[in-house]
Amino acid sequence: MSLKSDSLYHTRTILLVDDDRLVLSTLSSGLTRAGYQVVAVESVDEAETWLDENERPDMVILDVRMPNRNGLELTKRLAELNQIPFMLLTAYSEQEIIAQASAADAVGYLVKPVDISQLIPAVETAISSANNIQSLRNAQQQLQTALDADRAVSVAVGIVMDQHNMNHDDALALLRNTSRSKHLKLIDVASSVVNARETLNLRSGI
Repeated sequence: MSLKSDSLYHTRTILLVDDDRLVLSTLSSGLTRAGYQVVAVESVDEAETWLDENERPDMVILDVRMPNRNGLELTKRLAELNQIPFMLLTAYSEQEIIAQASAADAVGYLVKPVDISQLIPAVETAISSANNIQSLRNAQQQLQTALDADRAVSVAVGIVMDQHNMNHDDALALLRNTSRSKHLKLIDVASSVVNARETLNLRSGI
C-alpha cells in the first residue's frame, strides 16, 4: 500500500504515546508520510499535558507497558475527554492484553514490532470504527432527548388538565399557544409548568 500523502488523512491528528524513542520515531515517520499530523510524547504525563492544551486528536496510540504510569491509566482520561478513541500498543500478544484492551473500550491493538504497511490500514479502520460508534452514541442521545421532551410535555399537559379542568387537546393547545406567544420552545414551557408544580408540592409538604 502506498504511503504517499492522501487527502483522506491530511486533517487527522494522531497522538503517539510510547517511552521507546525508536518506536516513536518509526511510527511517527510512517504516519507522517501517510499524511497524518503526528504528535509524539514519551509518557502518560506528557500526553495528559498535551491533551489539556490542544484540540481533541482523532486517535491516540499508546503503549501499554511504560515506567511510572502505564497506558491503561491514560484510557480513563480519554473516556472523560469526549470519548477520544485509542489503540493500545504492546510487545506482547497475550490474552490478558487483549482482555485489557477490550475492557478499556479500545478500538484496536497493535503488537510490536509494527509493520508500517499494516499500521496505516489498521489506524484508518480504527478511526472509521470510532466514528461509527460516536455516530451511534449521538443518535442514542438525540433519541433520549426526544423521549425526555415528550415525557415533560405529557406531564405538563396532565398538570394543565388538572388545574384548568381541560381535556387533553385543549391543555396541549394552551401550552403550544403559550410557547408561541412567549417565543419559547414547547419543552421549555412544559418544564416550567412541571417545575412550578414540584415547587408548589414542596412548599405545601405534599
